[in-house]
Amino acid sequence: MAEQLRKPPDFTGLFLLQKELSLAQGKQQAEQAVQQVAQVERPDVLCQPLDLSWIDKVQVNQPAVLRRAEQIQARRTVKKEWQAAWLLKAVTLLDLTTLSGDDTASSVRRLCYKAKYPIRQDLLRALDMHDRGISVAAVCVYPARVCDALQALREAGCAIPVASVATGFPAGQTHLKTRLEEVRLAVEDGASEVDVVINRTLVLQGQWEALYHEIQEFRRACGEHVHLKTILATGELGSLTNVYKASMVALMAGSDFIKTSTGKEAVNATFPVAIVMLRAIREFFWRTGRKVGFKPAGGIRSARDALAWLALVREELGVEWLQPGLFRLGASALLLDVERQVYHHVTGRYSAFHDLPMS
Repeated sequence: MAEQLRKPPDFTGLFLLQKELSLAQGKQQAEQAVQQVAQVERPDVLCQPLDLSWIDKVQVNQPAVLRRAEQIQARRTVKKEWQAAWLLKAVTLLDLTTLSGDDTASSVRRLCYKAKYPIRQDLLRALDMHDRGISVAAVCVYPARVCDALQALREAGCAIPVASVATGFPAGQTHLKTRLEEVRLAVEDGASEVDVVINRTLVLQGQWEALYHEIQEFRRACGEHVHLKTILATGELGSLTNVYKASMVALMAGSDFIKTSTGKEAVNATFPVAIVMLRAIREFFWRTGRKVGFKPAGGIRSARDALAWLALVREELGVEWLQPGLFRLGASALLLDVERQVYHHVTGRYSAFHDLPMS
């Protein structure tokens, strides 16, 4: 083990995965991460005209989707240095989240500190990754905590983006006027990303035009420079066919990301749902040339889960999607297990509770 620490494996090629992802140190790295998100292809007009012919006759082949999901879950995961490298990559794609009723300014400040230093620095130094400026992709909080998060990140000397949930999260069952005002307030407070929830009733009743116009309103409320992440709450949409149709309508309405779940439903991110959403993103890209991001959220708790999600996105959409501007993992508990696995790789033993107190 001592020899391994003296001459760590070269993680650079695998960790970067694409030439354009170049992480630097400290504040410079954080600003670069924000710019990277902003530099994802975003045409002047984000909204595609609603074309119901894209979804009218769609029927998802559920048995085929389930078989594909089983293949992903049954696959053997990567090991040793390859696993460590993939896990560090997953950290840079993480939306570190706290959406609890007992959130306070101090708990948000603690979350933001962990966002800047997601992995213990001595572990990164052992892997020769301490100078790569590894941090999470964003911090996600309730609208009332956006100012707290921005202040904490400024005090920490970094510019990690702050995302806010909105539009009557998690149910989305408030008046449209109220939901739009919530988006505007989050943007005014400084959120650079807004995760909105759709009205699931519109999907269940097949009101696709109404859904399209609602998301368009959210898009306008966000403005040109704030990213719109549309939460479909797929566990409440009734069928995989509805998931595909809702995904495509959200894409046409100008979403920058489509997201599986709020994390509050009985069923959250699952591989069958993800496959359907990823195929919708791919179809939309083929038709329009516009790349849209994907975010699974809810129930992603283990390092093994994270590796499976990265593998799925890589296989369905390609390596170019494995960057913060096009892929996020929404999770609150995932980082603990990722850091535990990195600790095990470096030291050869699993951590005790006191070894990772900030997780």
